[in-house]
Amino acid sequence: KHIEIFIGRIYELGLGEKTQARIISGLKSFFKYLMLEDLIVQSPMELIEGPKLTKKIPSVLSFDEIQQIIAAIDMSDKHGHRNRAIIETLYACGIRVTELVNLKLSHYYPDDGFIRVIGKNDKERIVPIGPEAIKQLNYYIHEIRKHGPIKSGYEDFVFLNRLGRPLTRVMIFIIIKKLTELAGIKKTVSPHTFRHSFATHLVEGGANLRAIQDMLGHESITTTEI
Repeated sequence: KHIEIFIGRIYELGLGEKTQARIISGLKSFFKYLMLEDLIVQSPMELIEGPKLTKKIPSVLSFDEIQQIIAAIDMSDKHGHRNRAIIETLYACGIRVTELVNLKLSHYYPDDGFIRVIGKNDKERIVPIGPEAIKQLNYYIHEIRKHGPIKSGYEDFVFLNRLGRPLTRVMIFIIIKKLTELAGIKKTVSPHTFRHSFATHLVEGGANLRAIQDMLGHESITTTEI
């Protein structure tokens, strides 16, 4: 009864569905722990269900908006070519931001037109990469990256910062946020927006959903469908 009153209260407070679900999940875990420790014999959460979470349709960029973001890159800036290669790779391959910052030179096969990606749970997959992304990556790797500092132990990482260390996830978010503002795009754009755009544009072009699932590295086709 106490649990039901508590859940009713957090609902009345106007907390979001995800927050409510997280609190309920935390309580379930806590009472499960108490049972494992033999402190209680039955969990009061057994018949309690969390709120049904609505699946939001992700935001995507149009092809023109992606071109606007690319056009906003200052190519005279010392990081211009690197940032162009980052945007092109995110869009051309639909990879996650963590997969981008961990991308290795030894996993890049420009002559064959693909990259090897280490995804969630260390699952490996092969992803095609288009000619424009290859062109920008090759220029960055051979003309820019090799002339900058490269810290010992990070020689195989593709994208490096000014100190010769791999870029962080946060840095990629900051780069994209600045470019989006410069391009005059009012949408909230993150590295994942390019992943959604990659998949959506492939579907619009008639690509097979199962093939897109493989390229994105999704466990479930339902995730790809969304």
